[in-house]
Amino acid sequence: MAIEDNKVVSLEYEVRDSESKEVIDSNKGQKPLEFITGKSQIIPGLESKIKEMDLNEEGDVLVKADEAYGQRDENAVQTLPREQFAGIDLKEGMTLYGQGENGETVQVTVKSFNDQEVTIDFNHPLAGKDLLFSVKILGVRDATPEEVMTGQVNNPDESCGCGTGCGCH
Repeated sequence: MAIEDNKVVSLEYEVRDSESKEVIDSNKGQKPLEFITGKSQIIPGLESKIKEMDLNEEGDVLVKADEAYGQRDENAVQTLPREQFAGIDLKEGMTLYGQGENGETVQVTVKSFNDQEVTIDFNHPLAGKDLLFSVKILGVRDATPEEVMTGQVNNPDESCGCGTGCGCH
């Protein structure tokens, strides 16, 4: 039985770089990741495969870069004057957050810097990578009308139901 849109799915996962097999992220042994299907809350290639699974099903899902974080775009690497980073203790590989042209939050990675310039990369750190997910569907339920409207999973027992890294407090 396929999982339809507007369901709250709880899952356990581990994600690896499909080439190096390096573990990139995992919530095994931790709180499940919860999301609402059909709301673009997780990468499209993973969501489409999860929607083909059933409760308590486990499986490996290969998500190609195009259906994950996209291909790397070398035009997304820019060199800017060092003055724009005044007061920041720069380190290569560090992540910085700024504001985009339309007011959205933009994440960049510091690639290199010297006294005059800073080279930053607007690509997602996983852009261009095929990802291998090992997932287990722990729960599937209908989203409430409020959850469907807001896109937020409501867990009355907890302050946040979206797992780690979602910006919850």
